[in-house]
Amino acid sequence: MKLIGPFKQLIPMTGLSIKGPLSDDDILVMEDVGILIEGTRIKSIGKFNELKIAYCKVEVHELKGDHIGLPGIIDAHTHICFGGSRAADYAMRNAGKTYLEIAKAGGGIWDTVTQTRKSSQDQLIKTTMKRAHRHLKNGTTTIEVKSGYGLSVVEELKMLRAIQKANDQTPADLISTCLAAHMFPKDFEGSPEDYLELISSTLFPILKEEHLTNRIDAFVEESAFSEQQIAPYLKKAKAMGFDITVHADQFSTNGSKVAVDVGAISADHLEASTQTEINLLAQSDIISTALPGASLGLGCNFTPARKILDAGGALAIASDHNPGSAPMGDLLTQAAILGSFEKLSNAEVLAGITFRAAAALNLQDRGQLKEGLLADVLLFHSSDYREILYHQGSFKPCVVYKNGEKVYDKHQ
Repeated sequence: MKLIGPFKQLIPMTGLSIKGPLSDDDILVMEDVGILIEGTRIKSIGKFNELKIAYCKVEVHELKGDHIGLPGIIDAHTHICFGGSRAADYAMRNAGKTYLEIAKAGGGIWDTVTQTRKSSQDQLIKTTMKRAHRHLKNGTTTIEVKSGYGLSVVEELKMLRAIQKANDQTPADLISTCLAAHMFPKDFEGSPEDYLELISSTLFPILKEEHLTNRIDAFVEESAFSEQQIAPYLKKAKAMGFDITVHADQFSTNGSKVAVDVGAISADHLEASTQTEINLLAQSDIISTALPGASLGLGCNFTPARKILDAGGALAIASDHNPGSAPMGDLLTQAAILGSFEKLSNAEVLAGITFRAAAALNLQDRGQLKEGLLADVLLFHSSDYREILYHQGSFKPCVVYKNGEKVYDKHQ
């Protein structure tokens, strides 16, 4: 066992509702406490000096100076397994080119599909690990990672196996998701319905057999798959026991209804959602996941986060780290910016990247600091937790613990 402390302030993110608005007055602030860790889990949280006396033989990580403690950040939506770069897309988009013009020039998602298919599995493992390590240093201890740049049974398997092997070699937890329904592949001979039938009948059983993922995602959009095309695919996935998530309402508003109809865990993007869609999501158990990185990358509206919360919805915040629309990949920065533009409290932003993000991944063992949960803990050099978001993402953790082990220390 080990004891970490004393924390000037520990923000356990406990006692907060999963849905609806949160006030900063709702945040529990624990002072001069320590965290006792046994194996990968938190055994106890209490006054540091009392724990030090009661457990006098444990390894003590005594903190010098003021420190804030926060649960490890959870990024519930990324695409960090990919080949190549889309820097040319970004330059063209900022120069005023449209999505169609960029695609005609050889850019867009299909460009990344082409480059990912050219990458070996070993190359994808290495680049995924490199990106995951950068996230981990910034405090993100759990990272959802999608496939979706393979768009064939063979290539999607290559990606998902690469994600699995990267997970085995990095301290961060990589939660894989199959996004074979990212777009209709240009080289597929048949209809979108034929493609989705091939994926569901051929790929899904292999995912179960090899334990590659328990999550299926789909992009419901005019440029991808329609509501009518995707509904049978997602219902089949649900019947096979997969958790469902949906890329919904990014440019049009069909996806949120699909998410509700199939009983998805989360609906992600939602930049185009109107009050109708917001109310529909709020009345369900779906976690609405805002992706401010995509809004920054595309120069478009943010997810209506304030309206979602005020309607009684559950809001997670994720980075959407991908090579095209969201290349930044810095969740703390993006969450702070979203908070400014959408007028979110510190409590709402921190909830969105901790326990509400855990709910978006259907994970009950993290996102809060309390007895029995994973010991994923971030340390910040400060005496006031409000400093974390005040610096708009430039204030990073000085120490990161994952599963009870110190995996990053900026002093070493």
